[in-house]
Amino acid sequence: MAERTQKSGATARFGSRYGVSVRRRAGAVLKKKSRHYTCPSCNYQKVRRKAAGIWECRKCDHTFTGGVWEPFTRATDSNNRIIRRSMEGATATDMAVIAQQAALDYERNLSESEADDSEEE
Repeated sequence: MAERTQKSGATARFGSRYGVSVRRRAGAVLKKKSRHYTCPSCNYQKVRRKAAGIWECRKCDHTFTGGVWEPFTRATDSNNRIIRRSMEGATATDMAVIAQQAALDYERNLSESEADDSEEE
């Protein structure tokens, strides 16, 4: 005979309390917190959460800070990108984006100056 309810996983301890959406979000967070992540120094999947925001590799004992639920967040990626760019200088793709933005600004200034000229006449 088929089961009537789904398995609730780590949130089974909450029973029917708190509502479905809250239990789903809590389950997603608990999964993120307890899984193994890749170590940034030795590249093994041995990183576990030691405390809120503190992560430790169980192979090389490398300890570092990260997000509360995940060691690498979107802010971590952008911060690393900013640090890399400041150390290496602007890359070719960065220069292309800067050139595109300069061209747009130039065209915007031209159209504004033409609009000003037509208003003066």
